[in-house]
Amino acid sequence: MENASSNPQRNRNRVADYQRVDATQWVVKVFGSYQYFRLWLVQLVGSLGDWLGFLAIAAAATELGGGTPETAVGFVFSARIIPGLFLAPLAGVLVDRWNRKRVMILCDLGRVAILLMLPFATTVWHLVIASLALEVFTLLWIPAKDSVVPSMVPKESLTTVNSLQMAATYGTVPIAASLFIFLGKFADKVETWPGAGSINADQIGLGFYADSLTFLFSAVMIYFISIPNRNSTEIKDKKKPKLDLKSTIDELREGWEFIFVNPVVRAVCAALGAGLIGGGMLIPLGPIFAKDVLGENPADGMSVLQTALGIGVAIGVAFIALSRQRISQVRLFVISVFGAGVSLFIGTSMSGLWPAASLIGLLGVFAGAIYVLGFTLLQISVAENLRGRIFSAVYTIVRLSLIIAMSIGPFVAATFNGLSEEFLDKKATIFGWQIFVPGVRVTLWLASLIIIGAGFLALTSVRNLFNENIENQTEETPKSGS
Repeated sequence: MENASSNPQRNRNRVADYQRVDATQWVVKVFGSYQYFRLWLVQLVGSLGDWLGFLAIAAAATELGGGTPETAVGFVFSARIIPGLFLAPLAGVLVDRWNRKRVMILCDLGRVAILLMLPFATTVWHLVIASLALEVFTLLWIPAKDSVVPSMVPKESLTTVNSLQMAATYGTVPIAASLFIFLGKFADKVETWPGAGSINADQIGLGFYADSLTFLFSAVMIYFISIPNRNSTEIKDKKKPKLDLKSTIDELREGWEFIFVNPVVRAVCAALGAGLIGGGMLIPLGPIFAKDVLGENPADGMSVLQTALGIGVAIGVAFIALSRQRISQVRLFVISVFGAGVSLFIGTSMSGLWPAASLIGLLGVFAGAIYVLGFTLLQISVAENLRGRIFSAVYTIVRLSLIIAMSIGPFVAATFNGLSEEFLDKKATIFGWQIFVPGVRVTLWLASLIIIGAGFLALTSVRNLFNENIENQTEETPKSGS
């Protein structure tokens, strides 16, 4: 009779089978499901392509802008931001009506076609039109992706999944920058190849070609990913009348009304919007704060603050991912909003670079938690037939908040600076302490108060949920003597 030791090939096959099972179990444990792991790989590669395309299109705008490269870059990126304010709600309606898997595939293929044409752009307006078209596809792809995620992973894995999504989105930035530099060196060799000039295979052109490959990879991968079909209610909803102006307006109103009616969604949208208005002011005002308040070189000071913020966000995301369900998500979300506002207020009250950077890092910790928990709460609280509209509305709020912060912030700071100089000589005495109060510091204090105000609004919105949880716990506690 043959024993196990006499057949080493069988033993090797058995070990390989165990290893495959262990690997699959590890993927399911971390990513919630094997199918979502594949979708996460799609987002990882797609984000790398997005950042690579961002660098390539900025370089192309600078090159084609002639004597006014700043204006050219501004026009191009305005085409990526402003249209979303008007088109995102409509995109949400369409995503809720259409097959979401098909939407993602067609959007990826559309982006491939546009990116293959971009190396041949000869004017800034070519870049503007291409950026607008790319943004339309992105506005459809993102809510379609966010809408299918809750159907692919267990509810208890959503927090970890959103942390992984954030890591995939922003963790690829340095990789994309390094790849773009490599493409510049590789282009020097490619340009000597026969026919390279006819396809514009310079650094910018290779950047667009590489970006197109990432979206082609995305389309192919999504085709083979198993995305659950919608439930029977969804199938009935498909029998709605054809898309027309009246039905579109009705569905838009339904989505926005849900934001105001549902306490969790209302709290998340208010916190994200106010948080981005407040925290977003750090972007245009950071160099001024570093120079006027901290007495540092604007570029060096801002680099330290940005690094601290980025490290803090990474810590916050990691903490939420590891905490899982040990802490109430709603409660932790509200605490994080208050924590972000207080951290920004104290941080901008500092007069030294490193104390300020430490508090800005703490702001990043809370900001990372707000982002992950916010999207998790939306995925849990929103029915599948509304997800496209809700996520599109959220992205509209995000874009509008960033535009307000980056465009209005400097003007507010300049106004406060003039008032402070006129009435206070830029100095104020509080509890015996003399504090330097230039306009930039006052504006950032105002930004922190906006975030704290959003915390109170979020707390008010979800207070009933806290009370319901307490009542449920009281009802479940057995009475003495029973």
